[in-house]
Amino acid sequence: MELQDFQVCDRDLSEELYHKYLAESQIAVDTETMGLIYQRDRLCLVQLCDSKDRVSVIRIAKGQTEAPLLKQLLEAADVMKVFHFARFDLAMLRQNLGIDVKPIFCTKIASKLARTYTSNHGLKDVVRELELVELDKTSQSSDWGNAANLSDEQLQYAANDVRYLLGAKQKLVNMLKREGRWELTQQCFEVLPVMVSLDLLHYKNIFEHH
Repeated sequence: MELQDFQVCDRDLSEELYHKYLAESQIAVDTETMGLIYQRDRLCLVQLCDSKDRVSVIRIAKGQTEAPLLKQLLEAADVMKVFHFARFDLAMLRQNLGIDVKPIFCTKIASKLARTYTSNHGLKDVVRELELVELDKTSQSSDWGNAANLSDEQLQYAANDVRYLLGAKQKLVNMLKREGRWELTQQCFEVLPVMVSLDLLHYKNIFEHH
């Protein structure tokens, strides 16, 4: 169904949206969950946005273990998936829906490597500076598990979390190339699936001395 300026889907993408997103060179992706612990807290929403500002919010049902069209899209080698703090979203998508996302761009990692003049690398900070948009984070900590009865405010919040990622990504790439850090950034993205595997197996700080 259409709600304001984005589309809400249940359990998976529609065939129409799947083919539209698959034709893109890149899409923005985000998730909403019941919490931050992979083995305890379930995935509730997956949000997508493309270069044409087509935003979709997919409601994931409790106990759902697959979303075939979403899986095909997020594993498609020709479509770059842009996240903010990809490490968490990748783990949730793999843990809940068996999706191994590739290829990957993380605006949080890119921000930390490019915007070394600040310690503020949250999505709100990045979007404010690069896209000149003030995100409303009021609904960030709310009950996402009641997927069938989410408020308009919750759905709009979820949609806005992906709406500005592609624009921010391009500005970060320009900064990284200008500062000679683009190749290093790409190498960091390549390591992310390994970090996700370690997270899901509860390994912590294995690269530290102690």
